[in-house]
Amino acid sequence: MSYGNQHADLFFEVVTRRYEERPIVISTNKPFAEWGEVFPNASCVVTLIDRLVHRSEIIAINADSYRLKEAKERAQRKAKDRAPK
Repeated sequence: MSYGNQHADLFFEVVTRRYEERPIVISTNKPFAEWGEVFPNASCVVTLIDRLVHRSEIIAINADSYRLKEAKERAQRKAKDRAPK
């Protein structure tokens, strides 16, 4: 899913206002290299990422998605319930 300039500008505004004040916690499934795809026409993406990574700790979690795992389990249960008995 991608967002327009207005969304990027609003997100940038939130980050900028909180930048000096208090910590920011962000969870994303997209690496920063792909944020240009999320905000394709936004000129503030580089500055936004710069503010987010300055004085930050980045924790990369390389694991399967918990929500995806749950969705697969639900689908399996539904298929089992629908199967002829």
